[in-house]
Amino acid sequence: VKISKMASADVSWLIIRNNSSFLLKRNRISVSLEPNNLKSRNSFRFNGLIHKKTVGVEPAKDGKGVVLVTRKTKGHRKPVKSLRRVELKKDSRRTIRTIRNSVQNNGYRRDLGNAAVRKACAILKSQRPVVITKKTGRTKK
Repeated sequence: VKISKMASADVSWLIIRNNSSFLLKRNRISVSLEPNNLKSRNSFRFNGLIHKKTVGVEPAKDGKGVVLVTRKTKGHRKPVKSLRRVELKKDSRRTIRTIRNSVQNNGYRRDLGNAAVRKACAILKSQRPVVITKKTGRTKK
């Protein structure tokens, strides 16, 4: 029985850094749109395809809360089953605490934890209702 292994992260990065369907190059900036890329940068550090353990944050389907997406190290041949999705719909402080604790306690990189918290905060802020304040002042003549 022959066991095939995936290529290392370095080799995978050398292959896809300039040739990826998720790559968007405009105005001298290269943005990457792949899943689990927390900062949307085309860099080895934040790439969500090549690393074994990745973290991603995306908005929930119904528009309330966020979904924490983590990749397990096992099951690289079945990509759909290797992703674990957890919906976080409580208040923002509990959501942030849950993201931070799950990233730190499960052996993910520390810089991914901070980036995941920042992205979750941005998503939660965008989901807040817009409050329109009335301007009070003199009436025009």
